[in-house]
This record gives sequence, C-alpha cells and structure tokens, in this order.
Amino acid sequence: MAKYFDVHPDSPQPRLISQIVELLHADGLIAYPTDSCYALGCRLGNKEGIDRIREIRKLGSDHHFTLICRDFAQFGQFVHVSNALFRSVKAATPGGYTFILPATKEVPRRLLHPRKKTVGVRIPDHVVTQALLAELGEPLLSSTLLLPDETEPLTQGWEIKERLDHVVDAVIDSGECGATPTTVVDFSQGEPEILRRGTGDPSLFE
Repeated sequence: MAKYFDVHPDSPQPRLISQIVELLHADGLIAYPTDSCYALGCRLGNKEGIDRIREIRKLGSDHHFTLICRDFAQFGQFVHVSNALFRSVKAATPGGYTFILPATKEVPRRLLHPRKKTVGVRIPDHVVTQALLAELGEPLLSSTLLLPDETEPLTQGWEIKERLDHVVDAVIDSGECGATPTTVVDFSQGEPEILRRGTGDPSLFE
C-alpha cells in the first residue's frame, strides 16, 4: 500500500520531504507533482524502479526517460551541451520543457535510447519538486504519469493513490498541477526538433 504525503505547495514540510527522500534512497518508486503534470520517479540507480515504471506505463525499449535536475550544474553532469545550445536552453528553464540530448557516461546504459544514446533532461519550476531534488542530491529518474490506453495524465493525488496503491510506494499530493505534459525538444542532431507540444512555448525553438 502506498504512503500518502500531503505536502504544502508553497512551503513543503522538511519532515515530509526527508521521509520521501528516505523512501527514494531505499529504492522506492513515487508519484509526484511537477510544473507540468504528475510523474513517476525513482533514483537513477534504481533498476527495479525503472522496470516498475516500464511495467506501469507499458513502455517499449525506445522510450526516452527524463532526468529531473535541480539546476544547470547537475544538468551538465549528465548530458553534453554546446555553448550555443547552453544559452538557448538556459533561457527556457526552469520550466515546462524536456530536452533530448546526448548522454554522458554518468547515465546508466539501460536508460539511454538504444540507437541515439540520448536521454531526456529538464529543470522544473515547482517548489515541491525542487525541495525533493535539493534533499536527494541527485536527479530523479522520471516518466509522465500517463497510463496505458489513456490520453490524459492523472492529476489528482487521491485518484493516483486509489488507482496505483499497490504499484507505487508513495503518492505526493500538493494540490492541482495540471494535465499538460512538457514540450519536448530534441537536440540530438544539432538543430531543434519539437517532438511534443506542451506547457513550454514551442516558438522559442521553431
């Protein structure tokens, strides 16, 4: 049965954030809010957690997982970013964008796109997510909480708890966070290619 954490959206309770991070360190899988919609998340090295996300969402091997980073210092440890690209990405973050970029050796091979050797990265503009990242000290491996055969992500903490009670270890509720996923921009070939239009303004990269 999943633990349910009612976290204040503007002033996250440090005690609750610590409990959630302890659960992540123990290789738990969480459902948590972001600045676009809910996501499933676990530690980068949690192989079982990755398998559980794949199973919940019925994902194929070519799915791009996303590393949710606290800031650009962390961002730069896991993907290769040219100077020119750095400026355009920095201008759009934190916010509702996911960037597909070539991964560094810090990213476990099982997370990479099998052909492109790329991974998704983003820096969220969400108080609770940032509090978790600060306490965790590393990126969260994430995937949008969009269930198989459904067109809209789940948006309510109580509903997620009800439906995923036996497949996740914790649900974090900090109020409504929307139902629109991020805008995904693929920079793996140098020039930006918009793969999905979402919360971030795509015109910045068109």
